[in-house]
Amino acid sequence: MLQHPLRRAAALACLSLISPVLISPFGSPAFAAPPPDPLSELRQQIDELRQQYETRLRALEERVQQARDAAPASDNAFNPQVSLILSGTYAHLQRDPRTWHISGFVPSGDMGPGQRSFNLGESELGLYANIDPWFFGGLNLAVAPDNTVSTEEAFVQTTALPHGLRLKVGRFFSGIGYLNEQHAHTWDFVDSPLAYQAFLGTQLGQDGVQVKWLLPTDRFMELGAELGNGTHFPGSEHNSNGAGSQSLFAHTGGDWSDSSSWRAGVSYLWTEPKGRAWDAADLSTPAATVTNAFTGRSRLWLLDGVWKWAPNGNATHTNFKLQGEYFHRTERGQVSHDTAALNQPDTYRSAQSGWYVQGVYQFMPQWRVGLRQDQLDSGTVDYASNNAFIARPDFRPRRTSLMLDWSLSEFSRWRVQFSNDHARQDNSDLQFFVQYQMSLGAHGAHSY
Repeated sequence: MLQHPLRRAAALACLSLISPVLISPFGSPAFAAPPPDPLSELRQQIDELRQQYETRLRALEERVQQARDAAPASDNAFNPQVSLILSGTYAHLQRDPRTWHISGFVPSGDMGPGQRSFNLGESELGLYANIDPWFFGGLNLAVAPDNTVSTEEAFVQTTALPHGLRLKVGRFFSGIGYLNEQHAHTWDFVDSPLAYQAFLGTQLGQDGVQVKWLLPTDRFMELGAELGNGTHFPGSEHNSNGAGSQSLFAHTGGDWSDSSSWRAGVSYLWTEPKGRAWDAADLSTPAATVTNAFTGRSRLWLLDGVWKWAPNGNATHTNFKLQGEYFHRTERGQVSHDTAALNQPDTYRSAQSGWYVQGVYQFMPQWRVGLRQDQLDSGTVDYASNNAFIARPDFRPRRTSLMLDWSLSEFSRWRVQFSNDHARQDNSDLQFFVQYQMSLGAHGAHSY
């Protein structure tokens, strides 16, 4: 009776010594399988996904390379992007537009509110394309209401220069200021500010070369320089092998917050006009108009700034843009009064300035409202002995404009604008415009 418990104790002791070994039902010992390792299984799954991803990536890269190799063989591989801007206006003007001028400022000959009633606006035909991996080219033709066609832009620019450099040659809108480089169909109002009309003849074009350098900084910083032939106002044709105009500009900007951003700049333009002509009334002979001419140097400083706001950066429903520019010009040289008859030359000096500020608010999708204020200062003007023949009014031209526009899509826009124009010293002009703008074909994104 006592041996049985002793045998059981001995058996348990033996089992404790050989615990790793299990007795199989068939009488042979068997070792226990280790538990599965979850980390090893995850590593294996990751390796399988990596192999699948690399296989698919190699396949996509091969397809891209095949498409690149086949592109030159396509019949339309080198066809440019074509865009057409159609524009028209209806103008109701209180005063005769043929007598419109900016009192106290030498005119450029390319200014004013346009003709009364229905008119074809400036329509644009643009062709743009990459030429090869190094160059991009563009051509923009403008059809004026008088049925004349002019070349606004025809340029070639680089696409692969290192260190943020870009070179442009040909005809192009100058990079000075903020509004100057933009085409007319991107303006927020029917016309350009008075300051642009007085100091740049609406818009400065260059026939020459431009270089821009985008600095490698966290904040946007751009430097630029231009050399041109100087034939565009405030310059003139000077029949010289050298550059008739030079300009320098710098722009910087960045994000103010998640909902707003800004850009500011400074520009400097100097030209050497020779015989820059303009027609003006002769004070010595009432109702007589004579031609005068200026030869000398013209220097223009510009300050520009723009601030944009949209809730969390989403401008789809509502947004606001505030922009403004300040101009200061000095000119020195010689003016010849009545070049066709009297031709009396004498010294000329002037210092004049002007500015505009405008705000545009999109208060709901497709609808915007804008307000712009223009102001000029005729400053100090001295024609020496020709003061007796050429008017020097002490006047500050100004204009207030209110606009409302509706865009069914990004390709169509209808606009109405009301302006109270005091550009002429003698009287004001109440102006009302209706404008349409339609974009056909490919059209790239607009600048900031």
